[in-house]
Amino acid sequence: MKTIEGAQHHYYHYVIPRSEKYIKELRQRAKKSRVYRKHQAIGITIAETLSDRAHTSLYIKLAKEKNGEKLLWLAKDVAERKGVKNKGAYFMYCLLHQNYRQKKNGKQNSSR
Repeated sequence: MKTIEGAQHHYYHYVIPRSEKYIKELRQRAKKSRVYRKHQAIGITIAETLSDRAHTSLYIKLAKEKNGEKLLWLAKDVAERKGVKNKGAYFMYCLLHQNYRQKKNGKQNSSR
């Protein structure tokens, strides 16, 4: 290993050579999902259903905080609709207005 010139000898000052093979392996590992809880599986399923993998962590968080089965039902409903260009945005719009209607009608949010 090489050290950076003039730097103190701390572990974070070392340059770690990384081969292309190692970087490719890291990218492959990042694609593989590791699911440990039910809400994680539901969140990943919602992201795949809506073709919105970029916001997977948001859907996992929603599934943890709200009723995951209802969210999954809503995602499937949105995915089946024709003419929706941004399914993720429309899903969030529907979710927001569904919660607004429940609060307006005086119902408590019984998400669990």
